[in-house]
Amino acid sequence: MNVIQTELPEVLIIEPKLFGDQRGFFLETYQSFRYAEHGIARPFVQDNMSRSSFGVLRGLHLQNPVTQGKLVTALRGKVLDVAVDVRVGSPNFGRHVAVELSEENRRQLWVPRGFAHGFVVLSETADFFYKCDDLYSPKDEVSIRWDDPAIGINWGVEKPSLSAKDAVAPLLADVQNLPAYGQV
Repeated sequence: MNVIQTELPEVLIIEPKLFGDQRGFFLETYQSFRYAEHGIARPFVQDNMSRSSFGVLRGLHLQNPVTQGKLVTALRGKVLDVAVDVRVGSPNFGRHVAVELSEENRRQLWVPRGFAHGFVVLSETADFFYKCDDLYSPKDEVSIRWDDPAIGINWGVEKPSLSAKDAVAPLLADVQNLPAYGQV
């Protein structure tokens, strides 16, 4: 596999090695020892999948104090996937990385604990897959406004479709329950 560093050192783009011929393809989507060599060492305990249509934006979400790291990929379709460093005290606080994930490029994005995560669907539909290193905890859920000007994400979709919760999420500056840098 090929691991690509991003502008945020903890966020990684992973390109699994693809073996293909006229019959189709094979790729290894996860192997604990290879991923641990790149700092993704916690065991994954929950897998999630969502299907969304063009323009659906899910995010920005995280959990705190029960944090989650996520290894994400688009199994079908194409998304713009975003990770935002929201760890209080981090030298990269409020900065983000945006990466296109698609069934064509087969890329994965590692979204570490302490980072908010979101994506918008750029294809007709997309099946999005998450491997999580801790369980979903509704009481620890934190949302941040998807179009916060202080973060400045260019989602590439003019009028995204949002959940009621995401439509009224607070700006990053107004969120009180954020993880601390060096403690997640």
